[in-house]
Amino acid sequence: MSPTAQAPKIRRISPLSPSEAKWTQLNKIEWTDQTGRDRIWEAASRKTRGKTGIDAVAIAPILRHPSRPASTLLILQYRPPVQAMCVEFPAGLIDEGESPEQAAVRELKEETGYEGKVLDCSPTIVADPGLTDANMQMVTIEVNLKEGDKEPEQHLDEGEHIQRVIVPLTELYDKLQGRLGGTAFSKEEGTIVDASQSEDFDSEVNVFLWVDEFSKHLIRGTIISYGNNPREQGVLVNTRS
Repeated sequence: MSPTAQAPKIRRISPLSPSEAKWTQLNKIEWTDQTGRDRIWEAASRKTRGKTGIDAVAIAPILRHPSRPASTLLILQYRPPVQAMCVEFPAGLIDEGESPEQAAVRELKEETGYEGKVLDCSPTIVADPGLTDANMQMVTIEVNLKEGDKEPEQHLDEGEHIQRVIVPLTELYDKLQGRLGGTAFSKEEGTIVDASQSEDFDSEVNVFLWVDEFSKHLIRGTIISYGNNPREQGVLVNTRS
């Protein structure tokens, strides 16, 4: 946040009528369970899903520099639903006609200014399947920098306020844990770590299993292999499982 910017604040929270909702809708799902019993489930859905069947992408950037350690790029962004600053990977919705890979390249440039090449794209993953069918794919993008390169200019939409944080891959796990001095992202007042950053939390020690595995793969210079897309078999990966 710039020195002249004010802290975001929630003015009011009230019910939203379907006619006012631009981005989401609430659905009534009538289904039959494994015992043959008819049931009803309430769920939220995005209105923006295109023909790909995938709502969004999150980008795991790998920044490579001739004289600096390989790093990744996190962003800090205020999220009104949780009333907190979230620690996230760059991410965004997939536009109509885009592939997840194309959306990832575009979103990375818009939110961070960096450009790179796609190395890998995950299966479709979900974060809160008990509440919503919203889904995404995680795209790994490699950014090759040169000596003397300056931090690129962001291309943010009106209303977007995003801070960039570069973290060496060897320090990512400990940075989130707060082991390098200072306060861990997850323990800073008013800050929440996005589920796409960490697949599993231990309520006492805040173990970031996904980030740890991500870091190990990238430090070794390997790409995480996801195998066949689980969606083809009617299975989705829950980032909280």
